[in-house]
Amino acid sequence: MELIYVDNNATTRPAPQVFEAIKPYLTDLYFNPSSMYEPARSPAHAITRSRETVAKCIGAGDARQVLFTSCATESNNTALLGTAQANPGRRHVITTVVEHPSVLEVCKELERRGLQVTYLSVDRHGNLDITEFVKALRPDTLLVSIMHANNETGVIFPVEQLSRITKETDPAIIFHTDATQSMGKLPIDLQGDFQHVDLLSFSGHKLHAPKGVGALFIRKGTPCRPWMFGGHQEGGRRAGTENVAFIVGLATALDLAVSRREEDHLYLRSLRDRLESALAEQIPAMQINGQGAPRLPNTLNVACHYIEGESILYRLDEHGICASSGSACTSGSLDPSHVMLAMKVPFTAAHGSVRFSLSRYNTPQHVDRIIQVFPGIVASLRKLSPYWDHENDRPRKDASTLLGQNPGTH
Repeated sequence: MELIYVDNNATTRPAPQVFEAIKPYLTDLYFNPSSMYEPARSPAHAITRSRETVAKCIGAGDARQVLFTSCATESNNTALLGTAQANPGRRHVITTVVEHPSVLEVCKELERRGLQVTYLSVDRHGNLDITEFVKALRPDTLLVSIMHANNETGVIFPVEQLSRITKETDPAIIFHTDATQSMGKLPIDLQGDFQHVDLLSFSGHKLHAPKGVGALFIRKGTPCRPWMFGGHQEGGRRAGTENVAFIVGLATALDLAVSRREEDHLYLRSLRDRLESALAEQIPAMQINGQGAPRLPNTLNVACHYIEGESILYRLDEHGICASSGSACTSGSLDPSHVMLAMKVPFTAAHGSVRFSLSRYNTPQHVDRIIQVFPGIVASLRKLSPYWDHENDRPRKDASTLLGQNPGTH
């Protein structure tokens, strides 16, 4: 049975070109790039070339503005904690309720340290309200941290517009965006449309590089203190011996993604749209989360009423299909994901959300297989649901009464 992997927003298969690029730095060129002898110069130069490649791909200009990290989580932590420590005179942060936990949990930590955080809401489609954003800006606002694209729904936020509004309101406010899901999929030009973005985070393993490497763009002049000490690496901004092989892998993967971005965009969108339309046609009482908003071309989040997403995933796994759920049940909670709750997805659907996230390595045959299997899985699980009218293949008229609540209000 062929494995069909459609969980690429979680991690991606390293590209063959990336694997070939990193091998020399795990074998013959293993030297510490900080060492003074001749053999160490090659890995040191590889880091320099990689930094220049990343800077070119994101329009960063000066490559010294690119800081290599271990992952996007570290990049996000550095961006938020580093700016808070460097700017003690300002005590207000703005973010959204649908950010990745590596931003939300840091914001909670900042609140414990006495800062105030405004969490912007989203509508049923996952869109931000620009008016609410403008009203949230204050004279003491230190930082705005808003993701470029949501990892669960693929909904894209207007970072270009939001960062411009921020700087026009107060140039001293620092603007950060988590571009982990959008990097390589959407155009990013830090000297063009993203010229008002001060800090930008992303990770290698979301764009066909290995796990364990990421980057943070820090615009020149942005006050951001390091929080790892003990060495001179990364211009004194992050102590620790550099992961040369994976840094090379990140640069190689990003360069590849940017070079074929338009091709991949069209291909992935065609696969995603065909999957979306087929499932919507075959499965009753199913909604597309984020359908009314601009989305990444590779991401489809569907919510099937009256069944659990985890049960769907187990059945998909039996067919060799790897997807993910929008529910947090696997982490020991019975609550739907914070993104589904923020979007006010009905209670009866929030638990049944499933995310399919595609990559360039998926084929039309993979999509055909999902279309063949998924509707049957949903139908079989609904046979076990007391809230489903099996004879008419629709929710029972008294389903809301049985649940003891109005499913449209949760």
